Amino acid sequence: MSIDKPLTLALTKGRILKETLPLLARAGIEPLEDLATSRKLVFETSHPGLRLVVIRGTDVPTYVRHGAADLGVVGKDILLEHGAEGLYEPLDLNIARCRLMTAAPVGWRPGGARVRVATKFANIARQYFARQGVHADVIKLYGAMELAPMMDLADLIVDIVDTGNTLRANGMEPLEEIAAISSRLVVNKAAMRASHGAIQTIVDRVGAAVAAAGEA
Repeated sequence: MSIDKPLTLALTKGRILKETLPLLARAGIEPLEDLATSRKLVFETSHPGLRLVVIRGTDVPTYVRHGAADLGVVGKDILLEHGAEGLYEPLDLNIARCRLMTAAPVGWRPGGARVRVATKFANIARQYFARQGVHADVIKLYGAMELAPMMDLADLIVDIVDTGNTLRANGMEPLEEIAAISSRLVVNKAAMRASHGAIQTIVDRVGAAVAAAGEA
């Protein structure tokens, strides 16, 4: 791997980052500084010629698609919502697992031909309800989705569900699962061709770490 032109791996901030770092460590890839305390944006690693950047999850596919990063770790929900054009998806990392679901106030029943749906996953919601033959007025929000039915802004929500505690605390219940979500390793297609050996080494190491974690 050329150290003069390092490969870049884009990581997603937050929960995914916390679960990604131990997996990378098992693959022999560790940042040379503490990501939690450093103000840097780009980090060298113990793997020669590989550096890390830590960014918002919604930005990871953009960085990888345009070649600013060669590889990335991002939730499947982001890939479903924003598309995966120009990307390979060689690994399911089996971390940050959750479900993308519809949810509604307890006891809610459809009352007409149209339904109002609040979500930050507008594209996924439109496609899902179209497949169900339901006309959905999709309202894109960025904050707490549970508030929308409480304030009569929406009938249903589409959101990530982990434990379901937040739904229950706000008088709601999950309904239908749209997709099982976990974090994925993605690779820029052009970079895979140009630096196949170096990138495949990383994919293989991370894949072995995923397999080992599954057996633990």
